[in-house]
Amino acid sequence: MDSLTPTDTPRPAQVNAALLILRIASALAFLYHGSAILFGAFGGPGPQRFAAFMHMPDVVGYLVGLAHFAGGLAILSGVLIRLGAVCIIVVMLGAIFLVHLPHGFDVTKGGTEYALTQLLIALALLITGAGAYSLGSRLSEPLRKW
Repeated sequence: MDSLTPTDTPRPAQVNAALLILRIASALAFLYHGSAILFGAFGGPGPQRFAAFMHMPDVVGYLVGLAHFAGGLAILSGVLIRLGAVCIIVVMLGAIFLVHLPHGFDVTKGGTEYALTQLLIALALLITGAGAYSLGSRLSEPLRKW
C-alpha cells in the first residue's frame, strides 16, 4: 500500500532511538576533528597551525576547535544540544563557504557533500532537541530548551 497506516508511524521510543543514533554518528566526527584542531590530537594541526592554514588570527583556531569539540560534546550528551547544534551549524557554514564550495558537491574532490550533511543533521537536532535518550532529558525544563 502507498498510504501510511498507523503502524507505519514511528513510536516515541523509535524516534528517540533514531535521534540517539544520529547524535552519536554526528558527534564522533566533531569530537575527532575538534580534538585535532583544539588539542593537536590524532596528528591534527592544533589551533595555531589551523588558523595559519586558514590565513586567520590564532583566536579563530581556538574558536573553531572549541565549537567543534564543545558542539560535539553537547550533541553526544544531549546537554545544551541546541547551543551545540548552533555551534556546529556556524562551523559547517564556514567550512562550506570558506573551503568546500569552490570544489563542488563531491566529497572526494573536496566538495560540500559531507559538510552539508553535517549541517543538516545539526539543523534537525536544533529543531527536535536531543530526545529522551540523553543526559539533557534529566535537566530542569528551562535548561532542556537549550
